[in-house]
This record gives sequence, structure tokens and C-alpha cells, in this order.
Amino acid sequence: MSKGKGDKAAEIRRLMATEGPAIEKNTKGFNRKRQEAVADLENYEELRTRVREIKEDAIDRLPELLEQLRTAVEENGGNLYIADDADDANRYIRDVAADHDAESVVKSKSMTTEELEVNDALAEDGVDVVETDLGEWVVQVAGETPSHLIAPAIHRSQESIAQLFKEHFDPEDPPETADELTTFAREKLGERIRDADIGMTGANFITADSGTMAIVTSEGNARKCAVTPDTHIAVSGVEKVIPSTDDLSPFLELLARSGTGQDLTAYVSMLTPPVDSPTLDFDDDETPLSERDSDREFHLVLIDNGRMAMREDDQLRETLYCIRCGQCANSCANFQHVGGHAFGGETYSGGIGTGWEAGIEGLDTAAEFNDFCTGCSRCVNGCPTKIDIPWINTVVRDRINRGKEPEGYDFLVEGLTPDEEPGGLDLDKRLFGNFETLAKLGSATAPVSNWIADTGPARWALERVAGVDARRDLPEFQRETLVDWFEKRVSTVSDPTREVVLYPDVYTNHVQVERGKAAVRVLEALGVSVRVPPMRSSGRAPLSQGMVATAEEHAHDVYGSLAEHLDAGRDVVVIEPSDLAMFDREYERFLPDASVERLQENSYEIMEYVYGLLENGADADTLRAGDGHDVAYHAHCQQRTLGLEAHTVAVLEDLGYDVLTSDVECCGMAGSFGYKDTYYELSMDVGDDLAEQFSTTEARDRTVVASGTSCLEQLDALLARPATHPVELIAP
Repeated sequence: MSKGKGDKAAEIRRLMATEGPAIEKNTKGFNRKRQEAVADLENYEELRTRVREIKEDAIDRLPELLEQLRTAVEENGGNLYIADDADDANRYIRDVAADHDAESVVKSKSMTTEELEVNDALAEDGVDVVETDLGEWVVQVAGETPSHLIAPAIHRSQESIAQLFKEHFDPEDPPETADELTTFAREKLGERIRDADIGMTGANFITADSGTMAIVTSEGNARKCAVTPDTHIAVSGVEKVIPSTDDLSPFLELLARSGTGQDLTAYVSMLTPPVDSPTLDFDDDETPLSERDSDREFHLVLIDNGRMAMREDDQLRETLYCIRCGQCANSCANFQHVGGHAFGGETYSGGIGTGWEAGIEGLDTAAEFNDFCTGCSRCVNGCPTKIDIPWINTVVRDRINRGKEPEGYDFLVEGLTPDEEPGGLDLDKRLFGNFETLAKLGSATAPVSNWIADTGPARWALERVAGVDARRDLPEFQRETLVDWFEKRVSTVSDPTREVVLYPDVYTNHVQVERGKAAVRVLEALGVSVRVPPMRSSGRAPLSQGMVATAEEHAHDVYGSLAEHLDAGRDVVVIEPSDLAMFDREYERFLPDASVERLQENSYEIMEYVYGLLENGADADTLRAGDGHDVAYHAHCQQRTLGLEAHTVAVLEDLGYDVLTSDVECCGMAGSFGYKDTYYELSMDVGDDLAEQFSTTEARDRTVVASGTSCLEQLDALLARPATHPVELIAP
């Protein structure tokens, strides 16, 4: 293991073994139900667009809305306090408790109160705080922290909860089934709610026009906490404020669907505190409720704690659009296998957790788990407010990189690093971020470079110095690159129907050269004139390491090289899906709008392009027919995000191949992630799901086909039979 990372790898291994099975079962269940729920929602994209617009407007006008909210709350008879930070908020809450001589507080689920550590603050004053959400209560009883934004005890199985209750409460008849466990908890917590002096809740949304709070729960405990005690304290981040009650509907349509796959959460409480309902006295069973007074007290505590600074931060601002649904965690393969106790910080977990922790706790906290996000983009299309979560993680990674002091081994890689990054960049990030330079050197000196790299001393040094796991096979560089090969050949197309420039990504140009040759043969067979000019890498490799300035430099160089071809009316065809995704998404951050639009409109994934040619009359007989040949196909993550998986399947089936597609969304490799010694075992654990599907009776004798470089490498490591790119399968 590379120095300083062995402990982290060991902790990942422990969590995969102890918490991973329960987390995987539950998150995959949530994700599957979400996909089903949104598929049945005809106006899903319209709703996403609407909630994005509302959040953008609300954050833009936040100071104004806070003043409007203050007026509404005070006119309703309540109190509004805006706290600068956690200490300020806890001081106010402790003062309220002291003013009421409170001995007990009951709480509904609230990640913001977790952020404040309000339970500990009140405990210092002798106040007994009890969580009433079942998951939060389990975590509290166990002395743990939540492992998920919406399902705090998702890491625990039913059996482990039963054992916990047995050990902690020693009941005469220990509960075991789900019904028994919930009944046991309901009875215990019901007593605490009845006896509580103060009820504390969070708030999913707060409307500035009326002071109305929408609180969404699965158990109805929030409304009990809000109305059973005479005093109600609601705690929320300032970003939860939206303009009006009219804006609530699209949020409520999407929140439950995005988080758990439910059409609507079991309990949606709309409260405009202090509520008018009579106060309760459980010792008085004679006085009718109608004769009791409604003398209630309400305090709304809104938290800044870094949020207003995030609002002014062009890159972190999007984090404030988050509605805490947990979709980015549920859809993430790495989270599915380790959960929020690894993929999380002080309070927040999952992909969006990086933005929250960076803004609230600081970069040091975010750095502890930021690398779990591989930028695969699986979360992007499912985020209800359309947050570019991979980009937030990339920006935070860049800031972490730039805040580090130079390391002792930096001099070893300086000759391989024509980048724009500071000296303190981790060596593994610098190595993988400059893979283009490494590949050029590898090809120039192949096959000697491959032999040297695979020797024992070299593998030891790579693992020790740069964190490259010795168990992972290294890429074999080819002496003749795709560009070199193409320069020596003569086109077979005399009367082309179209002209393309085939983008020579780093792997296709230096490692997987045969798939590049296959792409040329396929395109020429379909009457297309092909060019393969030398070009820089797309910038995907440096971007994945948080090397944003270097990636931006690559983007400008690539567009500069492609511009002349676009001017000439040539299409851009890309073999590696992650590079096409770079053109389509990340280049929007680096290039002028007009340049990006030109590239987006004229760039195609290779099998997408072949599909288009065949649909427009190209002769399929010029390609290799399947004749019923059985294949097992796995699509690349970013290919799925771009909606391009179906094109490959359609081409293969039209050519006579019998295609079995994987329903496993991630192979686990994720580019350099699977090479790093800290994450190698997690990468393989994620990949086991795909290996299992492709080893079934239905799939085990099929030719394995995958579109992405990482997928091909991982499948080669997981299976005893080789994997191939689909364009190689159909090449004449």
C-alpha cells in the first residue's frame, strides 16, 4: 500500500464486510423503485425543470425571502432566529430550553440538527434528547452516526436491530420481526413524546409568504413532536426557504419518488406554527380539548453556517439546490457497497455530501471521502433539481489539490507532468492525470516499456510511490499508434457519402489500437471517408483527478484541432464514451457557448454513428454479420447518461447478433479508480455484480462486449474470457 493509505483501505474493507450487504440491498431497492416511479411520471422532466427554476430564484433572492419570512413568522405569533453558525444556533436552542426548565426534548429526523450536534449541546445542560424517527433512534441507541441522508440506519439489517434492542433494553419478549420491532419502538417513543417538554423538528421546505413548513416523514413522528409538547423548535438551513406555498407541489411530487420510489411519502405535514390546536395534558382526562387553551410557543431557527458564503461561490452554489432526497447515494455503485460511514463526512454523505461538507466544515473534511465520487454521472439524470454533482466533486477535488504542500516524491514525476497543477498534488493524481504523456513515452519505447513496468521492482515502486495496486494488470502500450498506422494506409473509399474525423483518444491511440483500426474499417465499409489526425487527449484523465486547469487547457487544444474539420463539414466520431461525455458536458465549463454547441451537434459515439448510417440507407451487408452469435453486452456509465446504449444494441441485433444486456449499471473500474491501491478491493467488489450476471447459465458462453475502456479492463480482470469492443465485433 502507498504510505498513509493502508488504514483507509482497511476501513473500506471492514465496512464492505459489515455494513455493505445491508446498504447494497436497501440502496439498490430504493434506486430500482425510483426508476419505476419516474418512468410512470409523464411530466418528470418538466417537474425537474420547474423545481430547478424555483430553487435558483429562491437562492438568488434569499436575503429578501428571509426578511419576508421573518415578517410572516412574527405575524403568526412565532419567533425567527437566523444563526451564524452551529455554536450560535445551539446557544439559542439551549436558552429556549433553559427558559422552560426543559428536562426532555423529542426530535424528528433532521440532518441540520445532526450538523449542529444539538443533542450533545443540550446534553451538556442535562437535557435528555430522544430521536423519534425509527432509523435515527436505532442509530442513537447504538451510539452511531447516520449512514444515509434519508435512511440513517440503512447500514443495519433487521437482525442486527433486533439484537441491538435485546441487548440495550432487555425486553421480556424480544422483538424480532419488522412489525414487532416497529411496535416496540412505537411504544417506547410514544411514552417519550407524551412526557416531553419541547418538540424539535426539521423542515423540508419553508414558504416565505406565509411561514408554512412542509415536513415529510414516513412515520408521522414529526407532527407529534410539533404539536404534542407546548413548545416547538424547528431547525433548518436557510436554503430551505422557497417563495410561496404555490411552489410546494413540484417538490412534493419529486422528493419521495427520487428518494425511495414512492409516489408520495406516507406523511406530509403542512404546519404554520404556532398551530392553533389545543395544548395537551395527558394527566387530565376530564377537560375536553375544546375547553383547553392553545397557548403555544414556536421558534424557527435558521442556520447559515457557511451557506451564505456558498451562495456567493459560483461552483458550490448549486449545492444549495439540494432537497436531501438521497438519490445520488442510492444510484452510486461505490456508495452501495460502503455507505455513508466511508462515503461521507461529519454530517452529509453521498455525491452531494462533498459540496455540503466543503462549504460547511471545510476542505479537510471533504477530502476524506471526495475520491469515492468517480464522475461516472449516474446520479446526474436522477437529481430532482438537476445539480451537476460530479462537477461539484471535481471542483472540490481541485481545491483540495491546490491546498496541499509539495510531497517528497514530487521530483520523480516532474518530467512526465506538462500540467498546470501545483507542486503539492498527490503523486497518484499527477501520474493518472498525465496519462497522455505516459502513454506517449510508453509507445515510443514499447515493448521494453511494458516489460520494465511489469517487473517486480517496478510494480513495488509504482505501488509504494504512486499507489498503483500491484494486483491490477497494467495497460500494454503499442509501438505503432493508431495515428501512425493510419498515416501509412490508403483510403478504400473512392466516392464517400460523408466525411468524419475519428477522434484518437489516448487508449485507442496507444493501447487498444485494434479497436481504432476496426472503427476505420467499419466506417469505410459504410462509404465514409475517415481522417485520424494527431490530437491531445480530451482532458478526461486530468479532470478525474481534479486537475481542472489542465483539463481546460486540453479542451481548448482539442477544439482548436477539431475546428478546421468542423469548418469543412466533417462529423466527429468518438470511440471512448467518457470522451464524448467530456465534449457534451464538461466542455460547457471551458469553451465559449458557440464552440460547445458546434461540437455537441456534430459529435457522435461510434456505434451511434453506425446506427445513423444504417438507418439512412448504408449497406449493412458490408459489415460482419452475427448469424445468431450470442453476445453479452455491458454499456459504459456515461454512455447510459447520454442515452446511447440502445444504439449499440440495435446495431448488433440488426446484424443478427443475439444480445443479452447487463442490468448492472457499473463495472466498478471507473478509470484510474480501480488502479489505486486504496480502492482496488472496492472496485472489484462493485465489479462482482457484473461478473455474477455474466457468469450465469444464460450468459457464461456468450462473447463479452463492452463499450468503455474501463469496462473492458475490468471485465478482463473479472472473467476468464476476454471482452471486446462492439465495433471490433462488426468490423469486416
